Amino acid sequence: MRIDARGLTDIGQVRNSNQDTYLIDGNTRLYIVADGMGGHAGGEVASSMCVEIVSGYVVDRIRQLGKDKIIGTSIDGHVFEILRTAVNLASTKIYERALEEPKLSGMGTTVSLLLFINSKAYIAHVGDSRVYLVRSRFIYQLTNDHSLANEYQQRHGKESHSGEDKAVASNIITRSVGCQEEEDVDTHVVGVEVGDMYVLSSDGLHGMISDAEISLCVSKERLKAVESLVDLANERDGKDNITIVVVAAK
Repeated sequence: MRIDARGLTDIGQVRNSNQDTYLIDGNTRLYIVADGMGGHAGGEVASSMCVEIVSGYVVDRIRQLGKDKIIGTSIDGHVFEILRTAVNLASTKIYERALEEPKLSGMGTTVSLLLFINSKAYIAHVGDSRVYLVRSRFIYQLTNDHSLANEYQQRHGKESHSGEDKAVASNIITRSVGCQEEEDVDTHVVGVEVGDMYVLSSDGLHGMISDAEISLCVSKERLKAVESLVDLANERDGKDNITIVVVAAK
């Protein structure tokens, strides 16, 4: 199965710097979006460190899996462990860097990761960036937002806020990489079908554009949707940095 991808990041209309980082690694079939936080310097450092550390570890360990010839259903547990370890290695390094440099105190980042092996897509996730699957024009959110508003809604079955209060609650994330040495990392796997489209995005994109709009644009434009969706988010005030990676299974 062939996997193609295209990504784009944009500063948006309000922020003074871009604290998002993304990765497209066609050789390993690894795709990452990270949205940093913690001030101008801290957010940029945290997201770039996360992507560099996670990708380095994953690439090395996946190569080793190939050498060990671990195949079939037995591979799932090994891959999950690799992804969780990679994210927590990044969390430890970011946390330690912040202790060493007071100006970076409190920095952290989200991370949403997609890794293709054979006919499976493995996901690892912390924070409120997202991974979507668009299949036959239907869109499925494959990650669960680690935000105050979302977790309240899951517990109580209703939204906790309205207006500005709701917007603030949605922006408060309950898990992040780097704010502590280890974090709970969500991992799971889905089967890949020819024609599938996957979307990784920071909340600067999906916070401005509905799931239905993302699905329609990606279904029509496929990889070219990255430009259209970033432009649309900017037209709707572009209140945050905007990052998207679209991945196509052919």
